[in-house]
Amino acid sequence: MSGRAVPFHCPFCGDEDLRPHLPADGSEGHGQWECHSCQRAFKLSFIGLLSRAADTTGTGGAS
Repeated sequence: MSGRAVPFHCPFCGDEDLRPHLPADGSEGHGQWECHSCQRAFKLSFIGLLSRAADTTGTGGAS
């Protein structure tokens, strides 16, 4: 899985007007985005894949 996946919607307002966020201190800001609709900046990161043993619902992922 790529570490460069682009979010399609703001997690706060749901709008699609997202742009890469460049921090004021000049750092790279990898994974940081800003929503020009609600004026929020946020960071996304991929933690990892869940193992099947982590599924404690007994549904096997079915809803």
